[in-house]
Parts: sequence; C-alpha cells; structure tokens
Amino acid sequence: MSANVGGAVLDSAKSGMSFEGFLTAYDGQHAEWVDGGVVRMSPPSDRHQDVVGFLHAVLRPFVGRQHGVVRAAPYVMRIDGAAREPDLLAVTAEHRGRITETLLDGPADLVIEVLSPESRARDREQKFHEYEVAGVHEYWLVDPIGKSVEQYRRDAAGWFDRVLDDPTRLVSERFPGLCLEVAWLWSEPLPDVLDVFRTWGLI
Repeated sequence: MSANVGGAVLDSAKSGMSFEGFLTAYDGQHAEWVDGGVVRMSPPSDRHQDVVGFLHAVLRPFVGRQHGVVRAAPYVMRIDGAAREPDLLAVTAEHRGRITETLLDGPADLVIEVLSPESRARDREQKFHEYEVAGVHEYWLVDPIGKSVEQYRRDAAGWFDRVLDDPTRLVSERFPGLCLEVAWLWSEPLPDVLDVFRTWGLI
C-alpha cells in the first residue's frame, strides 16, 4: 500500500524497514529512507534533469581541483534518522572520509536541490530541517520554474542563515572561488560547459 506525501510516494508497506534493508531492497532506485519508511521519488522533468546535469558537469571538475567530491542523485547521504538523495552534494577534501562505496556517511558540505512541483514543500520544509540539524554547511535551492534561488549557510549557532549578498550569484563558502551566475541556470539553451570553465579560468 502506498500514499502520496508531499508529491512523493510513501511506500507504507515498507514502514519499519531498517536502513540496511532499504539499501538492499531499493538499490539503484530513486528512493529515500526516513524514520523507517521509504519514500519513492516521482520521475523528474526534462528541465529538472537539464539543470542538474549542467550543475554536475561544471561543479565536478571545480570541486575536484580542490580534492573534493561531487555526487548526483541517486546517491545516498545518510544522516540521523534518514537517508536522503539530494540532487547534488559536494564534500570537501577534509571530509572525503565520509564517502564510502555506496553512500555518504554523514552530512555533505554543500547540498543542492533543484525544485520541482512535487518536491517544493519537501525540499523547503522537511529536508531543510533535516539538513540543518544534520550539519550540512551550505544549502542551495534552485527553482527553474519560478527562476529563483535561495542560498543558506550554517551560522555560528548551527542554524541555516539565508545569504543575501548578491542575488545574481551563488557563491560557496566551503569551496573558495566557486561562483555561479544565476542567469546561467535560466538560459535556453544552458551555457556550454567549456565557456563556464573559461570564465572560471580552468582552461
């Protein structure tokens, strides 16, 4: 039996499932484990995948030059009481030890969620709270439909504080020099990855 929860499908027949059972039963599937329940994600839209693919393509070499790691869904980030699959996550060289063969065991330094109609409430509410409590340092919300971004950083007290420095750019604190022009995300077509690398001075 299943139920719709915030646009995703909660597989209620799997309530009470252990994390190890989840990894076995849902290996390779786009699903998340939350408090013993399994949430199966709805198929993403074409535009969602375009934006995620673009971000992955430009972030991976940039972060890699700083000896960090970038992963795109489906890839599990295990935090207290949940195993989420962010659209994108990045880990600094300092925290590479959290990367295992099958998952990130602990919070990422940067998490990016690309919003879709079915994920909007979940990404802004449930996941926001979980990522904040778990210790994610930076959280970016990208909304291709509304053409807006939200950027949060962990403050000294351990809470997400919204960054309002420059609404036209996404600038990372954990990955020095990483600066994304927000206009790139709404371009049709999306920018050529090599042009972005030239802007950053990578090539």
